[in-house]
Amino acid sequence: MPRFSIIVPSHGVAGRLAQALDSVLAQSFGDLELIPVCDGPGSPAADVAAAHAERDSRVTPVHSPPPAGLAGARGAGMRAATGTYLLFLDGDDILLPGALGTLDARLTKTGDVDVLLFGYERTPWWEGETTQPAAPLLAQAPSGGAFHPDRAPQLTGVQLPAWSAAYRRAFLTERNITFPEGHFTDIGFGAAVMARAERVAALREPVVRHHLRRQGNRLHLPGEHHADLLDQAERALALLAELPAERAHALFDQLFAAVLRTAGHPRRLPARGRRAFFRRASTLYRRHRPAGHRTPGGSVGVQHRLLATGTYTAFRVLRGAKEAAVRAGERLPQPRGLRTRLFYRRQLRRPLDPHLAVYCAYWGRGYACNPAAIHAKARELAPHIRSVFLVEADQAHTVPAGVDHAVIGSRRYWEVLARAKYLVNNANFAEGVVKRPGSVHVQTQHGTPLKKMGIDQSTYPVVAAQTGSFAKLLGRVDRWDYNLSSNSHSTQMWERAFPGSYEHLEYGYPRNDVFYTATAEDVARVRAELGVPEGKTAVLYAPTHRDWHTGFETGLDLEAFCEAAGEDVVVLLRAHYFYDRGGAKASGRIIDVTSHRSSEDVCLAADALVTDYSSIMFDYANLDRPIVVYADDWDVYRETRGVYFDLMQAPPGPVAHTPQELARIFRDGSWAGEESRKLRAAFRERFCEFDDGRAAERVVRRVFLGEPPEAIPPVVPLAERIPAATTLVRS
Repeated sequence: MPRFSIIVPSHGVAGRLAQALDSVLAQSFGDLELIPVCDGPGSPAADVAAAHAERDSRVTPVHSPPPAGLAGARGAGMRAATGTYLLFLDGDDILLPGALGTLDARLTKTGDVDVLLFGYERTPWWEGETTQPAAPLLAQAPSGGAFHPDRAPQLTGVQLPAWSAAYRRAFLTERNITFPEGHFTDIGFGAAVMARAERVAALREPVVRHHLRRQGNRLHLPGEHHADLLDQAERALALLAELPAERAHALFDQLFAAVLRTAGHPRRLPARGRRAFFRRASTLYRRHRPAGHRTPGGSVGVQHRLLATGTYTAFRVLRGAKEAAVRAGERLPQPRGLRTRLFYRRQLRRPLDPHLAVYCAYWGRGYACNPAAIHAKARELAPHIRSVFLVEADQAHTVPAGVDHAVIGSRRYWEVLARAKYLVNNANFAEGVVKRPGSVHVQTQHGTPLKKMGIDQSTYPVVAAQTGSFAKLLGRVDRWDYNLSSNSHSTQMWERAFPGSYEHLEYGYPRNDVFYTATAEDVARVRAELGVPEGKTAVLYAPTHRDWHTGFETGLDLEAFCEAAGEDVVVLLRAHYFYDRGGAKASGRIIDVTSHRSSEDVCLAADALVTDYSSIMFDYANLDRPIVVYADDWDVYRETRGVYFDLMQAPPGPVAHTPQELARIFRDGSWAGEESRKLRAAFRERFCEFDDGRAAERVVRRVFLGEPPEAIPPVVPLAERIPAATTLVRS
């Protein structure tokens, strides 16, 4: 029987789950079992948990369906646990180094106790000082060994989260204490634990580091779920009869402090439910108020008296003053220019057009990427939706015939942004764009993240200086309703890099659909359009942007590479999209395809890809064609730009560090050899998870047609997909 069972619910926190599990497995005290509780097989969290279970036999994942909530997940973990003591850890929190050893030492000193309370650190998601919220409360615990809860009446279990204590499993089983269903489950559980415990101990040192989510505690968001707070309070109030007066008064006060915070908050309760919440709270207050209870002083006492008398009108006046103050602090972002601002504000007062969709790609660089693929599929499956593509003035001529467009900055641009119900972008809309109630913003992204993104860039000075305000970035993230993902790795990294309340759509990238739908004739046509000589091996060279460079640099003598690689090799040079208005000049066997509208076409035309750290490798891998990594400055890139994983340890094909190595790989044929195929297969298994040729269809059905998730076409297994064939014939 292990000393500790650590139960880790993971719903909605897959991006940080690995850190939580690693913090447990890295403990110097190893007599433990780790029980991650996941949504179900195949979910991002389940994949993380399964990988840890393969590496360490102490990890035993269990499953709990999302509708069961936090209580159901913890209950599933408790049923699987065999340890003497149970600990609960949120999936985005960590155990501090040495935590379990400290707990074991304390329990050895106190002997078996029903519950060991301990401190925790609360870490702001972005910046600021780490605090220890439990410290004042734990300071009221008797010093020394174990004690009876009567000696510490303020320790009611209401003000400490479930992950701030270790619980003796036999005690919970004997007293039949479980987490009650619904939200705010810690209140009902904690109150029952402290009401029935007989031997308690305290440890003032922090054991857990709790990460505050950027979007705040989910329980504090507006919604009907706040009615559950009264359910939990009622369960806890039923325990008052079991407690001596001082403990009963403390429990009563702490419960109604939580109730009044919700009742008095202007945004948590829906307007239609505020009166009903207050009335029910008032009934509970009068029914369970302990004899001899003294009303607190100050404004809190005023609220207690209004609750006791059921005077909702006066309470509403108090809340209304607070709500007015909140409204006064809000500011509406505006586009530049007085006339433009006035025009945009007038358009915002008009109703949303339920049949209008606006698209944009790469900050207006043209009709491209995931937005273009979704646009095309929407014209087929949702013809009732009118679409407008936003482009810069100098790119308007590149928009295909039949595609309605508006020039960025024009009056029509601001009009459609104000009126459209659907807004689709692979980057972000302008700072001044207002997220209107009822509008639907779809963030499609434009690559799988190898390099650090979003707020994860903040610790890399060169990148952070170019990124600008992270606060403004997060303001743009707050507009997203959906965020597209092409693999579980992306889902987890987006969750970390762009914290928000959007929904992940693990549907694949619509722009990659063509890799499974294109025919041999399509491939031949594109090669001819790009000028690839018949019978030649076309090598796409696509280096990524270097944040420390001010202009495009190829990083490789391409003419010399062609000469060294063999007579049949030609290079398709595609610079990063930052340089789409002027790549290198074509010469000899070098074909500059930087300005070609579709990177997907360029990939279809290529027999192999050479890149450094560009995310194009993740897309190209769908074609199951050879990939070679040219990593001449990996250490500099990794330290300067930051990366999410070590590409050198998991490359999609052979790796070259010098021009000579790169030429040799092509000259001796290893670029397309057996080892290359093995590396590519593992890479595809990890990163081509959701791309199967139907991503655009899934997005259109879910977003524009409103079909439920269970009706969306499932992803075709990787082994059953047939990518577009290359024209290259190999012996």
